[in-house]
Amino acid sequence: MSTESTALPAAAELMAPPFVVQLQRRALWVTIVAAILSAILFVLHPRAAMPAYLIAFMLCLGVTLGCQAILMMQHLSGGNWGVVTRRMLEAASNTVPLMALLFIPVLIGRHALFAWSRAGDVARDAMLQFKHPYLNTGAFILRAVIYFVLWWLLARYLQRWSDEQDRGSERDLLVRFQNLSGVGLVIYFFSISFAAIDWVMSLMPHWYSTVFGMLFVVGQGLASFAFLVVIAMLLSQYPPLNRVIEAKHFHDLGKLLLTFVMLWAYLSYSQLIVIWSGNLPQEIDWYTMRTRGGWKWIAVLLIFVHFALPFCLLLSRNLKKNAPKLAGLALLILVMRWMDMYWMVEPNFSPGHFHLKATDILLPIAMGGLWLTVFCIYLRRRPLLAVGDPHMPEIWKG
Repeated sequence: MSTESTALPAAAELMAPPFVVQLQRRALWVTIVAAILSAILFVLHPRAAMPAYLIAFMLCLGVTLGCQAILMMQHLSGGNWGVVTRRMLEAASNTVPLMALLFIPVLIGRHALFAWSRAGDVARDAMLQFKHPYLNTGAFILRAVIYFVLWWLLARYLQRWSDEQDRGSERDLLVRFQNLSGVGLVIYFFSISFAAIDWVMSLMPHWYSTVFGMLFVVGQGLASFAFLVVIAMLLSQYPPLNRVIEAKHFHDLGKLLLTFVMLWAYLSYSQLIVIWSGNLPQEIDWYTMRTRGGWKWIAVLLIFVHFALPFCLLLSRNLKKNAPKLAGLALLILVMRWMDMYWMVEPNFSPGHFHLKATDILLPIAMGGLWLTVFCIYLRRRPLLAVGDPHMPEIWKG
């Protein structure tokens, strides 16, 4: 191969296309409109809006941390799919400070969400009194601070070393990436497991599941791969990524998407079968309130649209190589991730009675638009390809 064909471009040639600016502006306008409508409804019914806010927060946090975990996984395992999506993963990871700010309303509105935060409920409930040393406001805030500091440190060092690599640093950064990623994935697994217990499982403090944390890990990975497919498809239509992203990269992403669809289904079924076979009242109540009234139809949709349909479609090699079709399926998966989170959170506040409120739709749109706006800002700050990555010469088409 000639030197000209493998010569890497200057960083200025690899900046985000004007499309990213357009996407950022559209996301911001959607955020403004949805936020104004949400604020009006929030003022009218603050307690009814808090569950919807928590759902929106957990969805956006899931993509942030899922992308961070995928980035670390790629540093450990390699693969060209990770090289062409690395800047997207780093931009998503850098939204941790935004998510920390968005967590503040959860702290302020905790009394509308968590029974263990209300002194009257604790005084009347022996189980809440038993769990009070762990489930109390002070410990809740302290753990949240620890989680966000750890996630921010991981994002910061991954980006700092990536920038050093682009500048041609002589330090052995590949080893540093691998060492940090190995430890970071362990930190991620435990921190998000405890965060899931604090922020979602404790909505029903009498209930517990040993699989719950892992369900969030897999769900975040699934949502992040779906988001990655959509963004990669959009950017692959413009330079510079139209010169590096190929059908084989979408095929790799499609296979990973299929893997996480199966993992989500396996863990969901495992949790159900273990709890149902145990038949303990404090455990099965979580499922009985989600399979009565209209909630059972949400459960049916999750089975067939979140698992069965994507599973069957992703078996097709041709679909995985077709970027627009794969992106369409990925969008459906993202919608189902919202439905899954909605099914986890909302029945705690309206058991046996399915009721979809306007805030359940508006708040995720508002927060998702804000998150996408900040993501685009980070994506525009740096070249879309890591020119210092040792695999860049293999994928760049001069």
